[in-house]
Amino acid sequence: MANPATVIIPCYNEVNGIRAVVEEIRAVLAHNAIEGEILVVDDGSSDGSAEAAATTGARVLRHRSNRGYGAALKTGIVAAKHSFIVIIDADGTYPAVYIPELLRMLERADMAVGARTGANVNIPLVRRPAKWVLNRLANYLSTSKIPDLNSGLRAFRREIAAQYFGILPNQFSFTTTITLAMHCDKYSVVYLPIDYLPRKGKSKIVPWDAASFLVLILRTAMLFRPLRVFLPIVLLCLVYGIVKMSIDLTHQPNISASALLAFVSALQILLIGMVGDAIATRLGRMSQAAPSSVTVEELGGPEK
Repeated sequence: MANPATVIIPCYNEVNGIRAVVEEIRAVLAHNAIEGEILVVDDGSSDGSAEAAATTGARVLRHRSNRGYGAALKTGIVAAKHSFIVIIDADGTYPAVYIPELLRMLERADMAVGARTGANVNIPLVRRPAKWVLNRLANYLSTSKIPDLNSGLRAFRREIAAQYFGILPNQFSFTTTITLAMHCDKYSVVYLPIDYLPRKGKSKIVPWDAASFLVLILRTAMLFRPLRVFLPIVLLCLVYGIVKMSIDLTHQPNISASALLAFVSALQILLIGMVGDAIATRLGRMSQAAPSSVTVEELGGPEK
């Protein structure tokens, strides 16, 4: 039997799907004899999502205003009764049937992620190019193979996630950041191929969020692997300097100012990267970061 777990469902204006998601999770937990609680964190919904969730018997926490997907997850992690945490979206895209296997995988891993690489994956075509680019960049910066960077279905231990609260954002990039951070810190992260179903309702993600994810990946890399960012720039400056110097010496005995500037820039950027790497190594995993405070109200009571 799997360890007791808290299943956290961040919810923002998902009145059309939240009841079905809670009922599916409850059925899966009961069928697999898993002791646990279902915790819905309503992130300031205006469509009655919190009230709909409360009618299912789930425990419901409510933000008084919309604070973001990541903020809702942090609230749930802090309030969870169990140390094993599962997160899943409220839009019905992630089948709850994979939850028992993810929990079993935690017996040999620190985080188990449902990778959307199964036979039935309904990711909109417009998102796939950006998703592919971001995954390739994340693989390079973390020196790991990451099949799904920002899956919203995953299981992990609360104490591991809590140590990253200082850098985990309040928006959708919560999952991206914790994936990169745990890979960079050499935690054991395993992936389970899963299906990804069409969502109920309208997606909250817009195309230009890809740029935000890109900046976030680079920023996270700067915290853990700064040399993976700086070294390519150093090499680019060196290549330019060598090529420019070779051209200069074929026409005159002097080296141009642009070639010298490229060499000096390469040295300066390398030194900055080394300092950043030393700081990142010394600070370690930011384990002293304290969880942020939350302001919530609870609807109803714990599930029976």
